[in-house]
Amino acid sequence: MFTFLLVVQAIVAALLVTVILMQKSEGGGLGVGGSPAGLMSARGAADFLTRSTTILATIFVLLSITLAVIASVRHAGGDIDTSLVKSAPATQAPAPATGNADPLAGAASAAGNGSAANGVVPLAN
Repeated sequence: MFTFLLVVQAIVAALLVTVILMQKSEGGGLGVGGSPAGLMSARGAADFLTRSTTILATIFVLLSITLAVIASVRHAGGDIDTSLVKSAPATQAPAPATGNADPLAGAASAAGNGSAANGVVPLAN
């Protein structure tokens, strides 16, 4: 349904552009001479093109609203697909031997002493 309405929307948009470009900028329509009473006279063409523009613009706006509603309902409340998420290995990192909660704090204190206590390598200056 969505694809069908999208194709209809594209056709209406192309027709709307065509009808708008056929009009004269002063509102004279096609600018074709002829009998003033006929449909394709300058006045009759202008009325026809103006009505066509109004109708096509209304259809375009209604289709746009309809497509927006369909798209929002179609994708509302969707679950996130987690089937491709890689699981982390089950092993845990060993706790620091110094008893500090921050492993960098132990390295900083060992670097400050100048000794490599508990296997911590001091930082280069």
